[in-house]
Amino acid sequence: MRSPLRRIGIDTRYLLISFPLALIAFCLTVVGFSAGVGTVVVWIGVPILAATMMLARGFADLERRMLPEVLGRPVARPRYRPAPRAAGFFRRLVNPMANGQSWLDLLYAVVNFPIAVVTFCLTVTWWAGAVLGLTYPIYGWILEGIPDNNGPAELLGFGDGVLVGVIFNTAIGVLFAITLPLVVRGAALVQSGLSRAMLTAVAELHERGDDPGLAGECPLAFADWAGEHRAAFTP
Repeated sequence: MRSPLRRIGIDTRYLLISFPLALIAFCLTVVGFSAGVGTVVVWIGVPILAATMMLARGFADLERRMLPEVLGRPVARPRYRPAPRAAGFFRRLVNPMANGQSWLDLLYAVVNFPIAVVTFCLTVTWWAGAVLGLTYPIYGWILEGIPDNNGPAELLGFGDGVLVGVIFNTAIGVLFAITLPLVVRGAALVQSGLSRAMLTAVAELHERGDDPGLAGECPLAFADWAGEHRAAFTP
C-alpha cells in the first residue's frame, strides 16, 4: 500500500511525462500516416505506413512500461505476429500492418493526445494553485502593497486590504491542496484507463484464451491481399 505522498508523486510524474510523449507521438504518427496514405498509389507509401506503425508501437511500449506503477499491477504486452518464416521481402515489409494491435497503437497515438492535454492542464493548474496559494503569506504582502492592485478577494467583494488578500488566497491554496490528490489520481486513472483499453486489452484476452476476433484477422487479410496485388501498384 503506497503512502498518499508517494501516490501523488507517481501520478504527477506519469501525467507530466505523458503529455510531451503524446505530443510527439501525435505529430509523428499523423504526419507519417498522412504521407503514407497519400503516396500508397505509387507504392512509396507502403514502407512509410509500415515505419509509422513501428513508430507508434514504440510509443505504445513506452506507455505500457509506465502503466504498472500507476495501476498498481502488471499489464500484458501484446504478442505482435511475426512474418511467416518463408515470407518474401514485401510480405515482411507490410507485416506491421498485419497486426491488429499495430492499428490500435496508431489509433491510440491520435486519440490519446487530447486526453493528455486535458490531464496535463489539470495537473499543472492544481499544483500551481496549491503551491502558490499556500506560499502566498510569504510573498503576498508585497503584491498586496502595490497601489491599485485589485486582487481576487477585492474583485469578488470580500473587501480590500493586505490581511484580507492573504487570508483569501491562502484559503484558495488550501482548497487546491486538499483536492489535489483526488484530481491528480482521477486524471491518472482516466489517462491510464484509455491506455489499458487500447494497448493491453487484446493481450489480456489472449492470456485468458478468448478469441481476439477481427483484431487479428482483418489486418492479416489486408497483408495477404497486398501481397497478391502488389504488381498492380508497381510503376
